[in-house]
Amino acid sequence: MRGYFGLGVEGISKPMNLGAILRTAHAFRASFAFAIQPAIDVDELLQSDTSIAIENMPVHVHPSIDRFTLPMGCRLIGVEITEDAIDLPSFKHPLAAAYVLGAEQDSLSPGLTQRCDYVVKIPTRFCVNVSVAAAIVMYDRMISLGRFAERPVRVGGPVTSLAPHRRGLPKWKQRRLREAGES
Repeated sequence: MRGYFGLGVEGISKPMNLGAILRTAHAFRASFAFAIQPAIDVDELLQSDTSIAIENMPVHVHPSIDRFTLPMGCRLIGVEITEDAIDLPSFKHPLAAAYVLGAEQDSLSPGLTQRCDYVVKIPTRFCVNVSVAAAIVMYDRMISLGRFAERPVRVGGPVTSLAPHRRGLPKWKQRRLREAGES
């Protein structure tokens, strides 16, 4: 999968949820994780993060929204149930993105929501646990940007193989060569 992504939370208060989020982010190959104004106990965190994500990917802790930064070109995607949020299955994920979720029983702050390039929502009847929501967002990113075999038309099969990777010049270079040949 091309690009990179990070996953974070604002104001999280339950160490077990943060541990689950970090473990799942590590499993989905997140490039980094972050927390904005968290209330965490690292010992409790490690009880639920059996992959010890903090030793396997950068985890940034930002004491306030004002101190929160992202890499150049990285788009901030808020995950929140709002009227104008984009349904996650209809969202085209940017190659460089950081997804941020609110605390367990709270929404993203207005200040952080304003900083978001996009806000997406998981189309459920009611909100799910923050660590479950994080997993759903990462799974959606993986299936929409990853390289997988086509789904079968019929239930259960037949399963087709993944087409072999085609090697060659990057598309931009192929386009430039075609354009030069037409001149």
